[in-house]
Amino acid sequence: MSTLNVGTIKSVSSAAPVFQNSSGTEIIQGAKAWVKWDGTGTLAINASFNVSSVTDQGTGYYKVNFATAFADAHYTAHFQGDSATIGGTGHMNPYIRSDSESQMTTNYTSVAWHFGTNSATRVDVACCSGVFHR
Repeated sequence: MSTLNVGTIKSVSSAAPVFQNSSGTEIIQGAKAWVKWDGTGTLAINASFNVSSVTDQGTGYYKVNFATAFADAHYTAHFQGDSATIGGTGHMNPYIRSDSESQMTTNYTSVAWHFGTNSATRVDVACCSGVFHR
């Protein structure tokens, strides 16, 4: 067993580094993008990687815009959020937005947030995060 202690791992090409086991099988893929934001009042990104902005598109609707586009729209999007706008409402349910816009493109993903107990009511989310894998 060997231990590698380094400060930076850098790919020899523009592609991300590949982590493989001793058989040459890829075993790890990192997130291609992630973001944490507060969607109440003036929207504010708290931290992010490969996300250029989050656009407020109305109550409970957000568009997460990627700094570097994905190769295609066949990636996964995972969201979680909590609301502080109404005391005791707790967890919200995220839905990949479905309307006249594309739901997921190489450049962005749109998400709508609804109360956990009433999926017809959209709500701005105070503590929201999204992680994107491809």
